Amino acid sequence: MNQRKDSGVAAAPVRARHAGGTGSASERRDHLVKLAAELFARKGFQATTVRQIADEAGILSGSLYHHFDSKESIVDEVLRTFLEDLIAHYRATLADAGDAGAVLMEMVRIGFHTLEPHRAAITVMQNDWNYLRSLPGDRFDYLVRAEDEVERMWVEQIKRGQASGQFRADVDPKLTYRMIRDGIWVAVRWFRPGGRLDTDALAEHYIKVLFDGLSTGDRTSQRA
Repeated sequence: MNQRKDSGVAAAPVRARHAGGTGSASERRDHLVKLAAELFARKGFQATTVRQIADEAGILSGSLYHHFDSKESIVDEVLRTFLEDLIAHYRATLADAGDAGAVLMEMVRIGFHTLEPHRAAITVMQNDWNYLRSLPGDRFDYLVRAEDEVERMWVEQIKRGQASGQFRADVDPKLTYRMIRDGIWVAVRWFRPGGRLDTDALAEHYIKVLFDGLSTGDRTSQRA
């Protein structure tokens, strides 16, 4: 989850109906969140101003404060929505109590399936993690708590697979998780909806390489 480096994603700007137009207050609020999330992903959270968000929505800056007290409140909602959705799906998969291999495969699928609905949030987490964590107070401490919980879920399953003999015992569980994690989240930098592969196909290819590897026959990873 935590890439902590620039992603370089160039998101297409979203321009929809006027945020102050018809529709319920909650619909207008959701619309503003989506617009702001795209700006954060495209320009970076630090570089995006409240005025730019308001301009994108076609409203005055002051009108934005009817919905949010700051841009930090907006990014807070973007990230919390993503993390709550991700962790809820992981927990549901773990509750099924399948064998470790089946569980890990499904967790890989869950990760890739977030690339479209939560693309902006994933990009913000990669680009602005350190900045958000450096802000005064404990507002964004939940980012670390969520990251720790996700890591614990993955590492426990890897260890469970090792204990049952399903996974190799000579790999480090935490390092393995982090390599899997980075492989999933970095895909947001180059994955494009509507391309040759959708997220289902992307996940299955990743699973094939992860569990079956590239080599045929005997292992070739041992040094001579």
